[in-house]
Amino acid sequence: MQHEIHHAEVLGEAAFTADELARACGVGVTWVHERVEAGVLQVDSATGDWRFDSTTLVRARRIAGLEAGFDADPQLAALTADLIEEVTALRRRLRLLGAGS
Repeated sequence: MQHEIHHAEVLGEAAFTADELARACGVGVTWVHERVEAGVLQVDSATGDWRFDSTTLVRARRIAGLEAGFDADPQLAALTADLIEEVTALRRRLRLLGAGS
């Protein structure tokens, strides 16, 4: 199954293969395998197969961009991605709390 993947698009629960994830991030499949083995990216825990959801796609793109743009170590890029994701979640919560006031 081929998915047409665009930068701003998040596709619900679609499960991407390692090849599709790699292509969407502009990296090789080896890059994906190395990041999974390092614990930087997670495979779909429901199946245990090497399938990835859209949240992982967004994270992988972010990590690949940080590695390429800043010549960052994979673990440092993952930590930076974690912090970006946390700030985004906190901002979302603040907006929701502000909207309820």
